[in-house]
Amino acid sequence: MSALRRLRAELRVTWRVLLREISRFGAVGFFNLGLDVAVFNLCSQVLGLGLLTSKVIATVISATSAYFMHRHWSFSHRARTGFRREYVLFFFFNAIALAVGLVVIAAARYGLDQTGVLALNLANLFGIGLGTLIRFWSYKRWVFPAITPDELQPVRM
Repeated sequence: MSALRRLRAELRVTWRVLLREISRFGAVGFFNLGLDVAVFNLCSQVLGLGLLTSKVIATVISATSAYFMHRHWSFSHRARTGFRREYVLFFFFNAIALAVGLVVIAAARYGLDQTGVLALNLANLFGIGLGTLIRFWSYKRWVFPAITPDELQPVRM
């Protein structure tokens, strides 16, 4: 096989895997986005909890759900490095994404003096969007690392 054909085949496989990861990450994210928004509104609008407290509760619940979905579906083909290690790193990077979301909500509420449900939900969604970029990159890089060639197991028929 020529070097060019080999390169094209490797790129095809790489893009196929990346597309699968992005689409599964998106599906898990979309589900947990709905969960986050529902819990955020339940806590802040129905239960009367503070906005930032509501955001923390919503994030902890949706992040826990997301961890298990990502581990067993989105990134199931990647190395398993231990539940404790993955879970700690997963929540560390989710904490960073949460901090970004809290800053956006706090800026909307206290910096821009927005009090409407629509404005606060738009701020929440914007913060989630920024956090999503951070999460995808960090999950691929540190939480669910790629399997190295020496970790590959022979395929049994």
